[in-house]
Amino acid sequence: MGTIKCIGILTSGGDAPGMNAAIRAVTRSAIFNGLKVKGIYRGYKGLITGEIQEFQTQNVSNIIQQGGTILKTARCQEFKTPEGRKIAYETMQREGIDALIVIGGDGSLTGARLLAQEFDVPCIGLPGTIDNDLYGTDTTIGYDTALNTIIEAVDKIRDTATSHERLFFVEVMGRDAGFLALNGAIASGAEAAIIPEFNTEVDQLEEFIKNGFRKSKNSSIVLVAESEITGGAMHYAERVKNEYPQYDVRVTILGHLQRGGSPTAHDRIIASRMGVASIEALMEGQRNVMIGIENDQMVYVPFAKAIKNDKPIDRELVAVLRELSI
Repeated sequence: MGTIKCIGILTSGGDAPGMNAAIRAVTRSAIFNGLKVKGIYRGYKGLITGEIQEFQTQNVSNIIQQGGTILKTARCQEFKTPEGRKIAYETMQREGIDALIVIGGDGSLTGARLLAQEFDVPCIGLPGTIDNDLYGTDTTIGYDTALNTIIEAVDKIRDTATSHERLFFVEVMGRDAGFLALNGAIASGAEAAIIPEFNTEVDQLEEFIKNGFRKSKNSSIVLVAESEITGGAMHYAERVKNEYPQYDVRVTILGHLQRGGSPTAHDRIIASRMGVASIEALMEGQRNVMIGIENDQMVYVPFAKAIKNDKPIDRELVAVLRELSI
């Protein structure tokens, strides 16, 4: 720990509500423990171009309630190359940054892992993604807020679906993970969720129709996880038009709406706890781990596990949705 005097912090990949709460926590916890903090703008891109500013406690005042990230974020192709990472490391040396805290999803943590391996830099990751798809943590920063945004939208869609007796397919984010779709469906009282995890096992549309979704209801809402595996909401709407033309079908794609907004209390709290835990991890001599939360306790998850292992869907939740949608 004696060698770490200054930490760098960046946000990378897709933004997630609660990232600012995490930036605030990392900054203030570091300063509280006698460390210098430098904010790196635009993710790994800023680490290459040197967009870096020293942060004091006032730099992170009044940001806990803001969505997005004050440090901005960007995808960086150059950082994916060994040459790009070498430039990034040279920037860190020039700026006197001894350790890096990266807030982002699996792509961001993959970048941190490579930097750590190639240049022996202590890196700590915070799981910042609305998809909740990182292994080793019960939840990720931004997931709870996105879930609440989804149910607000679906509640509104329900009003028009009922008025017109329609079948609505609502596409939600999640990439190749069905957590937002499945839990969003349970929370909003939707009739079904189509998720990539089960796409190879059953024809989810056929199962939904066969279950007799119109027996007791005049309108239905199905949440579909955006994914190349499922084909998304448009794919299923087209199938219904062709295979079940008696149904009046509509599609809503929620898109980037799910990424924005003021973070919920839950996201602010876990982001704050994870931010403090990241500084504690560095002071304990931890390196190349992601901070996770399991059973309400902070845990250290090696990057290799967090990135490579697929986070499983709880099949009990699927059973809950099926029982409650009759």
